[in-house]
Amino acid sequence: MKAVHDTLLCAALLGAALPISGATAQSREATTPAPTTTAFDRRAAQLVDLLGGKIAFADYFDPSFQAAIPEAQFQAITASLIAQYGRPVATQKATSADGRSGTILLRFEKGVATVLLDVGATADARVTGLRVTGFTVADDSYAKVSAEIATLPGQTGFLVAELGEAGIRPLASANADRQFAVGSTIKLYILGELAAQVTAGKRKWSDVAPLSHFSFSSAGTANWPKDTPVTLQTFANWMISVSDNGATDTLIHLLGREPIEARMRAAGHSDPSRNIPLLTTVEAFALKGNNFNDLRPLFIQGDDAAQRRLIESNQDRLTLANVDGVSFTAGPRFIDSLEWFASPNDIARVMADLRARQSKPLLAAMAINNGVGPVAAADWRYLGYKGGSENGVLSMSLLGQRKSDGKWFVVTASWNNSDANVATEPLVGLVTRLLALAAK
Repeated sequence: MKAVHDTLLCAALLGAALPISGATAQSREATTPAPTTTAFDRRAAQLVDLLGGKIAFADYFDPSFQAAIPEAQFQAITASLIAQYGRPVATQKATSADGRSGTILLRFEKGVATVLLDVGATADARVTGLRVTGFTVADDSYAKVSAEIATLPGQTGFLVAELGEAGIRPLASANADRQFAVGSTIKLYILGELAAQVTAGKRKWSDVAPLSHFSFSSAGTANWPKDTPVTLQTFANWMISVSDNGATDTLIHLLGREPIEARMRAAGHSDPSRNIPLLTTVEAFALKGNNFNDLRPLFIQGDDAAQRRLIESNQDRLTLANVDGVSFTAGPRFIDSLEWFASPNDIARVMADLRARQSKPLLAAMAINNGVGPVAAADWRYLGYKGGSENGVLSMSLLGQRKSDGKWFVVTASWNNSDANVATEPLVGLVTRLLALAAK
């Protein structure tokens, strides 16, 4: 193996997100330059000037928004959007039922954004919520998206493929056979082994097991009492939807490290040794940190058998208490040699394997967080997602059934940069465009 780390942020990759929004209703339509008679209309009409820097951040946004999204962060997200889609040009359409919350179609030079906007009830009617949930790009193509993915610093690869009776049919790709660090995307193999053991009658989704192992960056199980009883389906839901690492490590110990490795081989991974032995998330975090400068070189240099012996003989050291969280506050760490790896083609093969299981709990777990938000998902009868990330690593993978004809597709992309952290928004926007092209 040469593997590690888990997702730090992939639980909610929702479009090129400005992530504060309240309830949204859509009914009455108004188009610029129609009279702006409500608070929503007035703020919608100002959106171009806001993004163009002509309206002060503090004058437009309510203090609650400013507290959640500081101005510097807002400006960074705005700059990323403009870099991808050009400058904002006009409010194309604004729709609201109550004059406070609604949807805006905002035209940029290269596309149209769907924006959810919420305006506070105070006298100054400042904005409490703003979220870009999706983009449509005129005359878009796989070639255009591929060219833009290639400009990202570091290494990139992607694949869009149809899954049919004849197998996997690629529609567009770049570096589809290259092994990338993919973080929590590796959890798809754990999900597959759980479903296989259920099919074999060894387990049931409703079986209850104790929360036996804790890990770093666990959104669902943080601070839970040890041995809390949890159903296997709940563990799976947490592992996939919020990438909970405690749930993941509990499942690895329950299902068995070697059966999951066998599942990875059976699902068609092209270089399984990169992920053998399959590290738990806490083992990965521990080895990557400064507390294990002695073991890390031995692990990286060892073959599969030597790596397995090292892990097994140091179980008492490779624990959450010994994870050096400070090590992960800077840039990428050993993502080329100590990570979890898969190629875009590997991910397509595991997605095909998962779909073929026809397991409702499995597919439901993947659909809890679809990764791209409701606007991008509108053309899909089913949309499942798993992402993975750490410093210098970002991976997004979707399994979808198209509404128009019921055909199944995989859209997956990975971005690695061993020299610097990678930004979420550019890849989210590009993957969303690939998904839109596959939906046609």
